[in-house]
Amino acid sequence: MRIDAHQHFWKYNTSEYSWISDQMKVLKRDFLPGDLLTELEGMKFDGSLAVQARQNLEETRWLLEIAEKHDFIKGVVGWVDICSEDIENQIRIFVKDSKFTGVRHVLQDEPDDRFMLSDSFLRGISLLDKYNLVYDLLILPKHLSCAEELVSGFPGQKFVLDHIAKPRIKNRILSPWKEGIKKLARYPNVTCKLSGMVTEARWQDWKKEDFKPYLDVVFDEFDTSRLMIGSDWPVCTVSSGYNLTMNIVLDYIQSFNQTDRDMILGKNAIRIYNLQILYKK
Repeated sequence: MRIDAHQHFWKYNTSEYSWISDQMKVLKRDFLPGDLLTELEGMKFDGSLAVQARQNLEETRWLLEIAEKHDFIKGVVGWVDICSEDIENQIRIFVKDSKFTGVRHVLQDEPDDRFMLSDSFLRGISLLDKYNLVYDLLILPKHLSCAEELVSGFPGQKFVLDHIAKPRIKNRILSPWKEGIKKLARYPNVTCKLSGMVTEARWQDWKKEDFKPYLDVVFDEFDTSRLMIGSDWPVCTVSSGYNLTMNIVLDYIQSFNQTDRDMILGKNAIRIYNLQILYKK
């Protein structure tokens, strides 16, 4: 089964999606399940993992409601107020839904680079494993050292690195991102999403070869049991169509054996996020 391990939905409005600039005007509209299903079917993907795009509890409720109505949405990485003293009550409500599989906070936008090491954040992280929830790390290269410190403190907690930590692909810069990836990959509780790369390249003016040095690093450091494909749709559309975005990874792994391909294209996402999948005979 093929799973797109990273995509978003939204009903666009300027107040809640202020991060969508005029340069990203193609994103200034609604993106809903019917839109994605067309793309998934075109690429022969069976399902997806919906990830939060707003930092409020309503976002998580809304994504779970959508997932209940659309079977192809296999799981939801939602938002809870991870620094709140009330976090466990929030989690208890959401885990009643089996499609609530993970949590994400937009760490890349926090003014304090060490926000993820604050006492309140660490307390929140400490509760996730109890409920078998994954934590998605949305960070930039400058955060990799803090991320290493974070994951080292919670060896039983599953972490997933979003968008290979957003290296500066358009500038063809590898360091210090490369060194940070090497260190983070040493921790077996970290998995990496092969996603979000086209938005870090030159929009509408990239070549497949631009991504190879970065994919080489990630594949050298993470074995194939800790990698998963994701589109970052619809954000990817500022730079590329869905099919071209997914083909970057599909072409890279074309020569891999079937077992490794199956892991990267779906089995790892199913295992890591504990997705409840009914396999077709």
